[in-house]
Amino acid sequence: MNKIRFALLSLSAVAALGLAGWKLAASPAEQMQTFAVAFVETLTPDQKADAVMAFDSPKRVGWHFIPKKERKGLMLEQMNDAQRTAALRLLRSALSEAGYSKANRIMLLEEVLNEMEAGKGTWERNPQRYYVTLFGDITAAGEDASWGLSFEGHHLSLNFVCRGGKVVDSTPQFMATNPAVVKNETSVTLGKGTAVLNQEEQLAFKLVNSLDSKQLEVARIAEEALGEIRFAGEPQPTVGEPEGIAYSSLNPDQQKQLRDVVDLYVSVAPEKVAAERTQQIEADGWNNVHFAWAGALEPGIGHYYRVRGKRFLIEFVNTQADPAGNPANHIHCVYRDLSGDFDLPIAP
Repeated sequence: MNKIRFALLSLSAVAALGLAGWKLAASPAEQMQTFAVAFVETLTPDQKADAVMAFDSPKRVGWHFIPKKERKGLMLEQMNDAQRTAALRLLRSALSEAGYSKANRIMLLEEVLNEMEAGKGTWERNPQRYYVTLFGDITAAGEDASWGLSFEGHHLSLNFVCRGGKVVDSTPQFMATNPAVVKNETSVTLGKGTAVLNQEEQLAFKLVNSLDSKQLEVARIAEEALGEIRFAGEPQPTVGEPEGIAYSSLNPDQQKQLRDVVDLYVSVAPEKVAAERTQQIEADGWNNVHFAWAGALEPGIGHYYRVRGKRFLIEFVNTQADPAGNPANHIHCVYRDLSGDFDLPIAP
């Protein structure tokens, strides 16, 4: 466990050195491709058979964040130190610094869960139990050459498609934390007070509590929070008409708060990809964005929100207790591409 703890904690610095020369010269997709090739070159034939699949494999669009005994891909625990470092360099190249920091700490929260459950929980809590899968020919060039990456385990599912030297899709992007706030002293890496997705929660509380009574009546779609995000594990969300309050019905300060919430999800991706996400939202028009809330207006009681634009969907839910019984201390949140997760065409 100490080895993986060191690898996870130190990789931000190591990866920064490895990526520094590429930051200005290469696109995020080119960076990812370079580190994907480097990762595969470290693998044995048997490991490569687990880690690399055909681009059209049905497993490419299968995703989930719940604990599982088996998943697609090659698990970090099945790698040696060099392979594990190469895998995490690849992940680092696919995310922003903020995004990688969140992913890193979500993995390390498995240590916290293991300690809180005293090793007696239903599922193994292990920061090495995360899987890397590559889809397609990662060495192929050309505008029509597509390849994909999945990095997945408990409370983390990150999915990417690259084609023609560009990241053409980077969703579903799922992150979660249990506990949402570490409320007890620990003897592991992450200590008391750790709150990985704190801003995603607190900025939304700030927004909803700034609404006047008429605005809140429109924004609040249910007195009780939904029990879970919708469309979990589905390749595509099937959404109806937008619900909640429109961006145009917010005052300027509230509009900025909503943009700040959206930016937290957008900026998990590298800067260039995040900029493309933002440009897409702006092209569709912020006035087409809606904010909806369900449940309590204060922490510690179940709450849920969603932000819906023409081509994106954010969902956040915090209703479950942590292993110590602290209520509403277990966050699930997701960013989805309504123009086609996994770069899939939208059904007519």
